Amino acid sequence: MRFTIKHIALAAAVSLLPFVAPAQNTAPAAATQAPTNSAVPHTNNAIIPVPRTGNATNRQNLVLQRAKAAPGDYDIEFIGDSITEGWEGAGRNVWQQSYGSRKAINMGVGGDRTQHVLWRFANGQLDGIKAKAAVVMIGTNNSKDDSEADILEGVAAIVRGIRIRQPGTKIILLAIFPRGQTFSPQRGKILEVNQALAKMDDGKNIFYIDFGSQLIESDGSVSKSMMPDYLHPSEAGYKIWAAAIEPKLKEILAN
Repeated sequence: MRFTIKHIALAAAVSLLPFVAPAQNTAPAAATQAPTNSAVPHTNNAIIPVPRTGNATNRQNLVLQRAKAAPGDYDIEFIGDSITEGWEGAGRNVWQQSYGSRKAINMGVGGDRTQHVLWRFANGQLDGIKAKAAVVMIGTNNSKDDSEADILEGVAAIVRGIRIRQPGTKIILLAIFPRGQTFSPQRGKILEVNQALAKMDDGKNIFYIDFGSQLIESDGSVSKSMMPDYLHPSEAGYKIWAAAIEPKLKEILAN
């Protein structure tokens, strides 16, 4: 009898185990460490001034020296990349016809991005220059690698740089020209940047002009007669450029 009671008690204890175990699992779990945000802060290279390297330093140094060697009053200063530099190439006849009788200076450097123009500003490009009008067209070389927002900020930084260094200069801000033989994501990016650039026009010191539609065909393509490499204008393209900005230039120079 004593043996039977012992076994009955053991069996009863075992039978209660399934009911006891869950109660043990109701205790709160140890707190886990919240995940940390390891995202790297975004750096906009389009607004960080950097110099050109390699052979490009030749042209960079030339335009810096050009300004330093001939300070003073100017009617027009052209600021930009190879498309602006092209006034000395495919656009030289148009330059002579349109600006030969005016005091104009070309500050275009092939391959420049917004950050390179900012570096030139920081290294004396505008020092001693007092221009009535600044014609700015920059950003196409940023359009491959930089975002729309970064390009916009880069161009805006250039405009601010001119306003700070040349408060009396009126700025003609040009839309970035279409590029590529036909429609592409890169051209779409440029159009989105241009939409935002248009908002910088204040009707007083900054004037936005977009004549990109005149550089393309009705099907959206770019012809070799307008841009032989689908990027740099031919003489015909520079004629369109000169004609498009002339009314505003006349107005600024008259005042």
